[in-house]
Amino acid sequence: MIEFDPSGLSNPRALRNAFGSFMTGVTVVTAHDAAGEPLGFTANSFTSVSLDPPLVLVCLANTSSNFETFANTSKFAVNILSEAQIEVSNTFARPVEDRFAAVDWQAGPHGSPILEGVSAWFDCATHKTVEAGDHLILIGEVKAFHQNIAPGLGYARGAYVTPAAEAEALSKRSDTVVSALIARDDTILLQDDGHGHLTIPNTDNLSKGVNVALEQLIRDSGVNAEPGFIYSVFQDEARKQHHISFLCQADKGTPENGVFTQITPSTLMDVADPAICTMLERFAAESRMGNFGVYYGNEVHGHVKPLIVGS
Repeated sequence: MIEFDPSGLSNPRALRNAFGSFMTGVTVVTAHDAAGEPLGFTANSFTSVSLDPPLVLVCLANTSSNFETFANTSKFAVNILSEAQIEVSNTFARPVEDRFAAVDWQAGPHGSPILEGVSAWFDCATHKTVEAGDHLILIGEVKAFHQNIAPGLGYARGAYVTPAAEAEALSKRSDTVVSALIARDDTILLQDDGHGHLTIPNTDNLSKGVNVALEQLIRDSGVNAEPGFIYSVFQDEARKQHHISFLCQADKGTPENGVFTQITPSTLMDVADPAICTMLERFAAESRMGNFGVYYGNEVHGHVKPLIVGS
């Protein structure tokens, strides 16, 4: 059964969080043709346009075999693939005769095909189409949407990007500290650091690798969350440590260790580590905008690089 909370459409924060969490993921855009058969393609561009009304856009090449259908459709859906759906991405990017034969799907609340197991979906009414060079821009008004905590599948520089692949590449360093920035909407899970201050879950015990360490941090917190993408990479020169923080999305439920807290000036006063404090300030600002990036640098100076994904 398709999960959908109608109240979410009237909640700008929920929409902004959904847009910001998944705009850089690999997407499959779906619709029905004139005969009622499902069809879809892996999008080469997807972004938010507006929160009021909630609008998104995707781009379709003029040479696509699906061009006529999508140029004339009254509705379509955007499916944000999860990290386990690389083959789904490949299927909808190739000239396969029946792409839907290899996937499970259901009709969404507004009628377009919603793929099973995706990180998020947006079921849209066609708002406008715009011819732009060798592509057609489809602008859709979101009529229903849903997201879960499964991390999305990324694609950059000709390769798929998943949290597991990123973590594996970083697990060779012996001076690495891993932390989990566990988010729920615009709040972060904060814990007592043992000295009367607040911090985020972290560990330098990487004997079994970064992935295992990150998963253990989440288990110890007692929340239902999925390992997410790298949010910050910096060299703590004072402590001679390499610090990697992963942004993870949490589901509902009460944590066993720590409290989900909004990042306010008074909260930041209780965070002793200045690097963690700066990271939390950035999260608070980016969550308001729904636009996240990756920080590179040291504990004092660095830069934020937007997540850029192609298809």
